[in-house]
Amino acid sequence: MTFSVAHARSGEIIRIEVTGELDMATVPRLNAVIDERIEDGDARLLVDLRGLEFCDSTGLGAFVRGDNLAAARGGWLRLTGAGGRVLRVLSISGLEQVLRYEPAVDPARHPDR
Repeated sequence: MTFSVAHARSGEIIRIEVTGELDMATVPRLNAVIDERIEDGDARLLVDLRGLEFCDSTGLGAFVRGDNLAAARGGWLRLTGAGGRVLRVLSISGLEQVLRYEPAVDPARHPDR
């Protein structure tokens, strides 16, 4: 599957949809979208992982990096919609708790820190 990353606004939250495989070759594209959104003043980012089939440590690093950047602006990065191997990696790494993972894609359920 081809990697893609897209984003859309839902109120004050930016929903970022990631599909395909997130690894060393594709993580710069995700980082670019995160950086662009934060530079434009959007500090509440919900990353939808429903279409993500694979995520390695560089992908996990991108999520943490994005959360740190958003937090510096008073916001957050949250993950939602992961399944299978991706959810397992989030769980094993501890990021499921750190980034307050929720299975449902509902921006209203992602309160401020």
